[in-house]
Amino acid sequence: MLLIGTAGYSYEDWRGVFYPEDLDKKEMLGFYSREFPFTEVNSTFYAMPNRFMLYHMMEKTPDNFQFVIKAFKGMTHKREDNEQHFTDFKEALKPLIEADKLGCILAQFPTSFRNKDENRDYLKEFKELMGDIPVVIEFRHEEWISERVFELLEEEGLGYVCVDEPQFKTLVPPVVRSTSSIGYVRFHGRNYKKWWQHKESYERYDYLYTDDELKEWVPKIEKLAKDTEKTFISMNNHYRAQAVINGRMLKELLDKEAVTK
Repeated sequence: MLLIGTAGYSYEDWRGVFYPEDLDKKEMLGFYSREFPFTEVNSTFYAMPNRFMLYHMMEKTPDNFQFVIKAFKGMTHKREDNEQHFTDFKEALKPLIEADKLGCILAQFPTSFRNKDENRDYLKEFKELMGDIPVVIEFRHEEWISERVFELLEEEGLGYVCVDEPQFKTLVPPVVRSTSSIGYVRFHGRNYKKWWQHKESYERYDYLYTDDELKEWVPKIEKLAKDTEKTFISMNNHYRAQAVINGRMLKELLDKEAVTK
């Protein structure tokens, strides 16, 4: 199963590009879910979600829609004495789990989370605290790209998040690997100029992929999908709905490739 979606959906600057100008914000998710089969919920990184919020979101989507929920920052950026965060987070997920609409948890660790013994141990602890809930891991430092790490992820049943982003020295290269039954790719854009130097955070993700740049990923995504039960492709270049545009382009490229085989 291959699902293409976007990182978030409730952006005001998508009005007039994807959403109708006069669409009530409460109707955005329903509108979005008519075209895309999943979305990442990134607000849960900044504030602990509750089950009522996720229940109401779930109610606005079709039966087969999937949610990827980003782990609360207290679980990825504060890694001591945080067991209660895991308890509260799992409680909030119950409506999605019961409706079979939880795709997985996206645990995005900071650049400062380096490949050290204590951090490898924390990955094991993270998995243990999450129990049977599927988790994928996004690293932000190239130190983690090693066979030893991929083996650890496989042993723990943690998915690896492949990324497309500017190739600065410390950032993660576009390595494609499957380490669990879930494949995952996040397209962050290639805005070299604004990646480190920007006034607003959205500027980093102001990038529109070309057809040729997306074509590079077609065989990689196809292989990832063959090696996994479910693969999520998330477009995070969200400024002015560029994620929507590129999501559509990528779907068309994959569809064309499938027809020619």
